[in-house]
Amino acid sequence: MKNIVVLSGAGISAESGIKTFRDADGLWEGHDVMEVATPEAWQRNPALVLDFYNQRRKQLFEVSPNDGHKALVRLEEKFSVNIITQNVDDLHERAGSRNIIHLHGELKKVRSTIDPLLIYDWDEDLILGQNCDKGSQLRPHIVWFGEAVPMIEPSREICRLADLLIIVGTSLQVYPAASLMAYAPANIPMYYVDPNPGTSFELSNMKNLTIIREKAGKGLTELVEQLLIN
Repeated sequence: MKNIVVLSGAGISAESGIKTFRDADGLWEGHDVMEVATPEAWQRNPALVLDFYNQRRKQLFEVSPNDGHKALVRLEEKFSVNIITQNVDDLHERAGSRNIIHLHGELKKVRSTIDPLLIYDWDEDLILGQNCDKGSQLRPHIVWFGEAVPMIEPSREICRLADLLIIVGTSLQVYPAASLMAYAPANIPMYYVDPNPGTSFELSNMKNLTIIREKAGKGLTELVEQLLIN
């Protein structure tokens, strides 16, 4: 059975109604990212940061997986599929995909501010004064700008074992996520699905690359149908 690795970004969730950085001129739902997505922002104004992620978490209950998410689930009928996503939503899970790594964390989880391994499922608002079992304030389980990406090394290992790579909905500008494609074997088939494909050093060195200039829903549906037939 072939191992297919999918690297997904904000573009696949945009079709479900979740806003992206690049579509909002660097603003994330009206906020400069430095105000809500850095450790410094958390130290400066934790209430603002919590409110921002509370609003984003609520939005998840208003959106649904789209055809792009659903297409990736169909791949599991024939292949072993691992999805490595930069997205913090749960749309891949809700569509039915089983093997998912969230590089940048998850909106529906929170964690301790003194023990990063103490993580809780969380569907409601998080407010100041809500503490972990060790007595410290809980924070969003999100990898903020300037923080380490704990899941990057397991993701590299998964890419090294890929027989086929699909890149979808990412501008290829955020590192270290954008470097993952370079860890896949150089001779495997690679597909990049995006209506406005980005450029990167890694991409310019990729062989056997097919660019599909479509949104995730249409592009992935067509690609998956092709892969299931072959």
